[in-house]
Amino acid sequence: MKSALLENNIHFYNMKRLFTLLLLMMAAVALDAQEPIIGKYKKALVIGAHPDDPESMCGGTMLKLKEQGCEVVCVYFTSGEGGIPGKTHEEAAAIRRQEALNACEVMGVRAVFMTQIDGDSQINKERYKEMKDLIDMEKPDMVITHWPIDAHRDHRVCSVLVYDAWRLSKHSFDLYYGEVMTGMQTQMFTPTVYVNIDSTVELKRKAYLCHESQGTAANIEKWHEVIGRMRGHEFHCTHAEAFVKHVWRSSDMLDR
Repeated sequence: MKSALLENNIHFYNMKRLFTLLLLMMAAVALDAQEPIIGKYKKALVIGAHPDDPESMCGGTMLKLKEQGCEVVCVYFTSGEGGIPGKTHEEAAAIRRQEALNACEVMGVRAVFMTQIDGDSQINKERYKEMKDLIDMEKPDMVITHWPIDAHRDHRVCSVLVYDAWRLSKHSFDLYYGEVMTGMQTQMFTPTVYVNIDSTVELKRKAYLCHESQGTAANIEKWHEVIGRMRGHEFHCTHAEAFVKHVWRSSDMLDR
C-alpha cells in the first residue's frame, strides 16, 4: 500500500514539474518574442476586402512599419458598395472610398482601390490575374491580408487570390494573415507573430474612426478594442496586433 502511494506521489510530482516547465517555456516564448515584422521590410501591401478592414486588422502595425522607413500601401479589394443600408452601390462606394482616403491620410499611407464588388467578389481566371498584376506592379517584400477561414465570403476570396499570387511569384514576398472581428468573422486563428502597438493605438483608432458610415465607435468598443487587449495580454503589453506568417515548404509545390 505504501509503495503504491509513493509511486502515485512521484507520478504527481513529475507531472507537476512537467506542467510547470511547459508554462515556463510558453512564457519564455512570449517574453522573448521580438517583432520580426518591424524594421525588416522596405515595402508592405495591406490588402483588405473592404474599406476599414486594413485599419482594423493592422492599422497599428502599418504605422509602426512606416515609422521604420517602410513604404506602406493600403489596398482595398472592394469599395464597400454593399456596406451602407439604403444607399445604392454607387452612393455607398463614393462615401466609403472617401472615408478610406481620409483614413489613409491620417496614417500617411497610400491608398489603392481594386475593382471587386462588395458582396459579389469573384474567383476566376481574370481575378487571379488582376491580383497578381497588382502585386507584381507594386513589388512588395511583404503582404498582409485576411486569414482564409472567415465567415465573410469577401474576406475568403481576397485571401485566396493573394495566396495564389504569392505562389505564382515563387514566394517573392513574405505573406502574413491578420484577423478582423475574431469569432464573428475570422475563425480558428492562432497567431505566430505579435506586434506591440501601444505607441500607435491612438492614431490607429483615429484612422478607423474615419469610417463613420460603419458605426465605427461602437465597433471599436465591441470588437477591435477587445481583440487588441486580448492579443496584448498574450504578448505582455497593453495593445497588440497578431498575425500568422505563411511559411513556405517544399511540400507546397507538390500540387503544381
